[in-house]
Amino acid sequence: GGQLGTGRLYTAINPVHISPTSRMVSEYSGMICQPHKAIVGNNAFRHESGIHQDGMIKNKNTYEIMTPESIGLMRGESESGAGIVLGKHSGRNAVSTRLSELGYDLEPDKLNAVFERFKVVAEKKKGGLEDDDLEALVSDTAFASDEHWQLSDLQVTTGMSGIPTATVTMVGPDGVARFVAATGEGPVDAVYKAIDKLIGVKLKLETYGMQAVTEGIDALATTRVTVSPMMDSTFMATAIHSQSGKNQVRTFSGSGSDGDVVVASARAYVSAINKMITWNKRRAAQAEADEAIKSTKVAAVAFEETTAS
Repeated sequence: GGQLGTGRLYTAINPVHISPTSRMVSEYSGMICQPHKAIVGNNAFRHESGIHQDGMIKNKNTYEIMTPESIGLMRGESESGAGIVLGKHSGRNAVSTRLSELGYDLEPDKLNAVFERFKVVAEKKKGGLEDDDLEALVSDTAFASDEHWQLSDLQVTTGMSGIPTATVTMVGPDGVARFVAATGEGPVDAVYKAIDKLIGVKLKLETYGMQAVTEGIDALATTRVTVSPMMDSTFMATAIHSQSGKNQVRTFSGSGSDGDVVVASARAYVSAINKMITWNKRRAAQAEADEAIKSTKVAAVAFEETTAS
């Protein structure tokens, strides 16, 4: 519009008050503004489609004929400063951009692993993933130990009258998928016993904890466990205590995140086992290296004695 006296349409409307006025009307009237309502709806300046997100990240004018700030909606740096909602339609660029903003500089292979997990979780979670959800996936996937064993699938049956039963499928170091069924005191116990059978380990569950990453019934659950191998287990792990100097059984921790609490528990347990296997392999390799060095020194001493005589 034009200015007063120019002959053009003049409304005297200050658009920066549109969003605050809408909230005021909603509060006084008790009527909730529909999320998809033009200009003032919660979704008016939000983008979940992958191609829209990519365009908004490159240039906000691509899909917005007006800025949210022009109507009094201060978006700031939230949602990548472009109304990006990370959901099932989001592409790799949107996820990578948000991770960079959160301070994660991941290598391509780790980014691919996080993105694959993101797509699986986003398919089930309505309303998109928040930053805390995304960081939980990064911790669960990118920062995990070497995956000697991978959780492929699990099914549980439980109830008040039946016996909790779990069927777990895992892919081993040889790339072969194996499955086994087990019963337990509860669904998590049944899953853990099935995993023990598959991998061939005997573990003691030292600690188990779970918490919701965000609020709501569809929030991600993060499980953290600590395990230690039993004395008759295939994988033994002992370490010298730094203060007492005594040799004691070493513990290994693991964490896992998922919208299903049983799956999150299984992922945490497998993560701890993978750490234990990695530690055992490194220790075995170190022992072989020490033995080789010792053999070399013995041979060198024998050679010197032979030469001297």
